[in-house]
Amino acid sequence: MVETSEFKISLPLGVTQEEAKLFLAVKLFELGKLSLGKAAEMAGYSKKAFMEVLGKHKVPIFNYSDDELRAEIQN
Repeated sequence: MVETSEFKISLPLGVTQEEAKLFLAVKLFELGKLSLGKAAEMAGYSKKAFMEVLGKHKVPIFNYSDDELRAEIQN
């Protein structure tokens, strides 16, 4: 089970709570802090829809190093 904490912030005018959740989820996924499933859940999206959002933000779904990718291809 993943531990969570809660915090509150004041959002700038024009930024909705849903947008803030989405942007945070995208960034946490990009940094490797959340799995795809957990990030999608945080943002309130299905995995498929969240993957589409990641594509629009040019965030790769798979983040393999060159060596990891070579190993995957050879298997």
